Amino acid sequence: MNGPHAIHPVPLMRLASVLTPLNDHHLALAAQCGVEEITVRYPGPELAPLRQTKAQIEHHGLKLGIIEGYLPIEKLKLGKDDGSDMAAMKRLLQHMHEAEIPLLCYNFMAGTDWVRTKLDAKERGGALVTAFDLKEAKKAMSLSATANQIGNETITAEALWTNLERMLTELLPVAEQYGVTMVMHPDDPPLPEFAGKARIMNSVENFERLMRISASKHNAICFCQGTFAAMGVDIPTTIRRFGSQIRYVHFRDVRGNAEAFAETFHDNGPTDMVAAMRAYRDIGFTGPMRPDHVPQLDGEEDGEPGYTMMGRLFAYGYMRGLIQAVQS
Repeated sequence: MNGPHAIHPVPLMRLASVLTPLNDHHLALAAQCGVEEITVRYPGPELAPLRQTKAQIEHHGLKLGIIEGYLPIEKLKLGKDDGSDMAAMKRLLQHMHEAEIPLLCYNFMAGTDWVRTKLDAKERGGALVTAFDLKEAKKAMSLSATANQIGNETITAEALWTNLERMLTELLPVAEQYGVTMVMHPDDPPLPEFAGKARIMNSVENFERLMRISASKHNAICFCQGTFAAMGVDIPTTIRRFGSQIRYVHFRDVRGNAEAFAETFHDNGPTDMVAAMRAYRDIGFTGPMRPDHVPQLDGEEDGEPGYTMMGRLFAYGYMRGLIQAVQS
C-alpha cells in the first residue's frame, strides 16, 4: 500500500548461527532456514583465513557478522600479558575492520571457558543435552590432575576487575577506530568462583558495572539468556533493564540454577520465550540473535554436544516464528 497511510516494515532482529563444522552443507541449510549472519571462532593471527571463510559464507548469501570464542586473551584476564595477547587482540580488531565484521564476543572467565559435567542428560523424547552440577564438578576436580593444576593458580574478583578495566581502556579505543563492538558474554555457569578462580560476570549488577567502565557504544553486552536464567533473574525484565546495551543475543534456556542446571529445547524450558522476544522488540533490538547449546536429536549422538545441526534447524524455525509473531 502506498500513500500517507503506507505501513513500513519494522527492522527485524537478525537470525544468526554458529555452524560446527562450518561447511557448505551446513551453510546451505542455514540459508534455507532464514539465517542471515554467521558466527565464527577466532581465526588465528592471519587475515587470509578470515577472508577465505568470509568468501565461503557469502557464497551462500550469508554474512560473516560475529567472531567469538578461543580468543587470545587468557594472559590479559590473569594480568600476566607480556604484550603478546594485547597485540593479537589489536590485530584481530584491525582484521575485523578489513573484513567488515562488526561484532566481537568475548568472556572474562579465567582458566576455563563454559563448563558442563554431563553431556548426555535426557530432554524431551530422549534428546540429549548438556548439564552442570557443581558437586560433580568439585568431585571431578579433586580427582583430576589437570583440574588441580588449573586450580593451583588463584585470582580474586577485584584483580579480575582491575585486569578487565586495563584491557578495555586500551582495546576499546582501537575497537572504536575500527568500528567493532565488543560484547561481553556472562560467566557460564555464573558462579562466584570456579576452580579456585573468582568470576565477575555473574550478575546483572556486575554487568552494569562493566557498562560503567566505559560509556562507549562499542562496550556492550552479549545477552546469553540461558546464563542469565541460571542467575535466577526474570529474563524479559532484565532485557528491558539493559536496553540498548544488548547488541548480541544467545537465545537459549536452562532448567535449574547456577549450581545445578540442564539445557532445554528452546520451547521447553521455564523462561517465557514469547515474553522475552517481546522485550527485545520493545527495546528496539535489531541485532543478531543465535540459538545456542541445542539438544542432540536422534542419530546425532556422536556429534559435538550442544552444537549438532538438527537441533539448530528446529531452533531456527521456532525463533523465526517468534520474531515474526512479535513484530507483526
